[in-house]
Amino acid sequence: MSIEFDISNQYLRSNRKKGFISFISGVSMVGLILGVMTLITVLSVMNGFHKELRDRVLSAISHSYISEHSGVLTNWQDLQIQINQHPDVISSSPYIEQYALLSAVNGAQGISIRGIIPKWEKQTSILLDKIKSGASELSKGDILIGSGLAKQLGVQVGGKVTLLTPKLSSNIMGVQPRFKRFTVTGIFDAGINEYDNNLAFIELNQAQKLYSMKGQVSGIRLKVADLFQAKRVTKEVVANLGSEQYYGIDWTRQKANFIRALELEKQMIGVVLSLIIAVAAFNIVSMMVMVVTDKTADIAILRTLGMTPKRIVKIFFYQGLSIGLIGITIGLILGVLLSLNIEAIISSIETMLGFEFFPKEVFYINRFPSEVHLNDVVTVAIGAFILVLLASIYPAKRAGKITIAKVLSHE
Repeated sequence: MSIEFDISNQYLRSNRKKGFISFISGVSMVGLILGVMTLITVLSVMNGFHKELRDRVLSAISHSYISEHSGVLTNWQDLQIQINQHPDVISSSPYIEQYALLSAVNGAQGISIRGIIPKWEKQTSILLDKIKSGASELSKGDILIGSGLAKQLGVQVGGKVTLLTPKLSSNIMGVQPRFKRFTVTGIFDAGINEYDNNLAFIELNQAQKLYSMKGQVSGIRLKVADLFQAKRVTKEVVANLGSEQYYGIDWTRQKANFIRALELEKQMIGVVLSLIIAVAAFNIVSMMVMVVTDKTADIAILRTLGMTPKRIVKIFFYQGLSIGLIGITIGLILGVLLSLNIEAIISSIETMLGFEFFPKEVFYINRFPSEVHLNDVVTVAIGAFILVLLASIYPAKRAGKITIAKVLSHE
């Protein structure tokens, strides 16, 4: 250890005996600890929320889908066989996606209607596993609707609804939109309003009849082995089909705006919370300036003994850096520990206070999921260290500029 570092440690210990300077030093360190701890905890909770939302959305939309530029697939059975031959494709499911008006006694709602084959749909989406009441099986006159849609229409399992399509048919009454009466056989609750309020399932053959798509489907939905390889797998599947009339859309394109919004939200909150660390760094500047003022006589003595201004700068630079590093280290440890146990802590607080922070009937997620990412911890640590580094430079340079004659003239 250098003599400069030893002297800085002695000054750090001696400051604890000085009331006001010790108080300011403690406030600076506590501010840094709280800033680092808060930033890591909030980023980890946001990681958990984002993962929860991303998993819910992606499990509902499938990893990718294949279709034709015309909007329909005519030879979908053969295409499905080819698609399933790809080693990274776990399962596939044909579907028809169209718009319709669903009406009941208590009202009507414009929805997205999806024609499916239930046994295959279950392999590509979890929506049919989220049945709140009833069953997920579909027969000729059955329909599955979301919990929000059921509430809006005022229907329960076993209730009757009428599905009106934009397709027109001619009969003795003239030209009318095609419609069919369905029985609600199940109600699902995905926890996502986009699906719970606006989506319904019917059997694929029924959708083909209602939308004049005999032997045709809108596309084929895919589930791949690795979610983050969906883009590559989709491109390879389309290439293997051997025709430019087919195209594929993976989840990164289906929900590009959603994913960008999540990342931007995390970045903006990170920037805002970083200001807490910046304030703590400014406290270090003011504290160190006071320490330098208090130690002017010691600085003059050290200069008289032959210590150069550069070495004086190092003494106070090391002192500011030590305070910062202690604060950052403690903040990192507390932040990681709090992030790993935040769900249990919040649950205990809710039990004590007798209310929920995120009621299930209001929010998508009614808990505090947390996921600590090493890159977040490293980024916070490096960012805080840089701020502390900058905060230690000015007071240290000020100490190096103190002149011996001016100090001794006042002694």
